[in-house]
Amino acid sequence: MGSFSLKCLSCSELLASSVATAQVEEQVEVEIAEGYTLTQFCDKIIDVFLNDKPNSKEWRKFLVFREDWSKYRDSFYERCRARANSANDSENKQKLISLARKVKKIDDEMERHAELLKELEDSPMDVNAIVARRRKDFTGEFFRHLSLLSEVYDSLEDRDAVARLGARCLSAVSAYDNTLESVETLDAAQAKFDDILNSSSVDVACEKITSLAKAKELDSSLILLINSAWASAREAATMKNEVKDIMYRLYKATKSSLRSISPKEIKLLKYLLNFTDPEERFSALATAFSPGDNHEAKEPNAIYTTPKELHKWIKIMLDAYNLHREDTDIREAKQMVQPVIIQRLFILKETIEEEYLEKDNKSENDTKMEEF
Repeated sequence: MGSFSLKCLSCSELLASSVATAQVEEQVEVEIAEGYTLTQFCDKIIDVFLNDKPNSKEWRKFLVFREDWSKYRDSFYERCRARANSANDSENKQKLISLARKVKKIDDEMERHAELLKELEDSPMDVNAIVARRRKDFTGEFFRHLSLLSEVYDSLEDRDAVARLGARCLSAVSAYDNTLESVETLDAAQAKFDDILNSSSVDVACEKITSLAKAKELDSSLILLINSAWASAREAATMKNEVKDIMYRLYKATKSSLRSISPKEIKLLKYLLNFTDPEERFSALATAFSPGDNHEAKEPNAIYTTPKELHKWIKIMLDAYNLHREDTDIREAKQMVQPVIIQRLFILKETIEEEYLEKDNKSENDTKMEEF
């Protein structure tokens, strides 16, 4: 039997066999790669998944080559069943059954991601329409799938194409979500803006903006309102110069306020986004939330915050990127314009929502129900 290289197994060349598809019974004895028959090949994959690469994250690097994997998918599951049925002890039997079930779950998930990616690639000019129709499919897992593709592709051109498509998707998703949230968030932002406009003088209005920034209440919706008001005043031919001057000063005060503050959440985001390994990044995220309220920090130089606060600043960064790509008001957003960084930022946002905010809301609701 020929030698078997894990490096070869993890690349598409090994999975891509030039042997024509035949009946399963006939394939068993056909050598498909490096001296391996189909059965032996499936056995090797099973052994690698069970022993050498037991982490499901590693399995995705094999399954991401969808066209190649599809040639061996059915044989792999059939071999898992056959080995489980012939296993002499219940432990091995259960391991094989569990492996097939876990791989199938990941396989089905990646198939959905691949199908969505194909639709996007076939209609690159219809990204917004696809997002509107299939928003629930644009999950953090989908963007992790795109990140994985950019890692395994050999061609820099292919990597760049995936990264750019991912960035366009992120932009469309954020715009779609902002539209849905506008009913609630714009009402609150409008109330703040009205209070600013009702100030006794422009100087007082600018001071209010500065105070909101220091209190981290100068949120993305309010920033959008102020910027939009200045843009409308600047372009309106019938607008009086005095009104234009007021809107411009408010706009400049907003930019100045955002430059002057450097919230710890921004520093924390930079730290988190430097992790290239998703698991390390999510572990660091959990650590950043670990002390919680009224607890001392575990490390004196570490940065800690709450899921709600970090989520707020991630939204501000994404909004700044989507709304003002060429001339964003937030200095840090200019430093996060690389498509891969934006993807990581979006995934962090989804992770916080799914793993922390939604669970917190459920716990609060359960507590209220118990009290009731």
